Amino acid sequence: MADNTGRKRILTGIRPTGQLHIGHYVGALENWVRLQQEYDAYFLIADYQALGDHIDDIQLIRDSVLQVAIDWLSVGLDPEESTFVIQSYVPEHAELTMLLSFITPLGMLQRNPTLKAETEQLRADQLNVGFFNYPMSQVADILLPRADLVPVGEDQAPHIEMTREIARKFNRLFAPVFSEPGTLIGRIPRLPGTDGSPKMSKSRGNTILLGDDPETVRKKVMSMFTDPTRLRATDPGHVEGNPVFEYHDAFNPDTAEVDDFKERYRTGNVGDVDVKKSLVIAMNNFLDPIREKRAYYEAHMNEVEEALMEGTRRARVTAAETMKSVRDAMKISSYTDSWK
Repeated sequence: MADNTGRKRILTGIRPTGQLHIGHYVGALENWVRLQQEYDAYFLIADYQALGDHIDDIQLIRDSVLQVAIDWLSVGLDPEESTFVIQSYVPEHAELTMLLSFITPLGMLQRNPTLKAETEQLRADQLNVGFFNYPMSQVADILLPRADLVPVGEDQAPHIEMTREIARKFNRLFAPVFSEPGTLIGRIPRLPGTDGSPKMSKSRGNTILLGDDPETVRKKVMSMFTDPTRLRATDPGHVEGNPVFEYHDAFNPDTAEVDDFKERYRTGNVGDVDVKKSLVIAMNNFLDPIREKRAYYEAHMNEVEEALMEGTRRARVTAAETMKSVRDAMKISSYTDSWK
């Protein structure tokens, strides 16, 4: 769906469960900052979906909505150029979720790779109906603003294909209301955790937050997992799959230095400590301007709140237009028409 300037629309978002980390940046935010200049951009804070993990800590979700917005503003997302949306403030998200659930086979949800992986990690008493329904909520989030493109991490790509299938089915059953959104993967699809695990996760404590102070960053980097087969600095080491070098590739703009480190690491001519010390400098140089903006917005929370409220107001206008088309297509817009 194009805006009044002819730009196509994107929709993407994050569940508010705390401050964002550098994995969010390379996998999503870096791309979003660029895309907001090219597209009519909708950025969603999916607080309904956060209930699945934190139903017993609503205050965490409330606080995290603001923390996510501060991080967005600090990395360069501009509420004048894009639309910030709080999911629960747009009730049409919940309405569309319910309507689409009636045309979605249960097997489609059960085959969703993300849902399958998370199911295996939860106890039976944690598998509530809301957990199984959150993929439907994600589909509704994308289709409600009738997005043309969804920037996501690679682990979410199968979900966009599911969204396309549901959009096709709705259009076939009722009327052509929805476009089929495309997928856009970030520059670095996935950044490993500081402990060497495949993905950063706040629950695992293996993240570097965008708001971490310089000393915290230093401690986290210096304790990072490297090559477990390398016992001494003079031993040849592995660069591939080594998180320290993956972080260098992502955040150190001095590519000549990085290439030199890699060559010497492979031949046993540089130690982990030296490579990590250089990474500390690169990481803090990268994070310094983000920290400066974060401090500004923490001191001007009225600007953060206004960005959220104004964006949500704009989103409600779009949502109302979409839901009118949905209800008209399903012939549930007004029962009284058939009684006359």
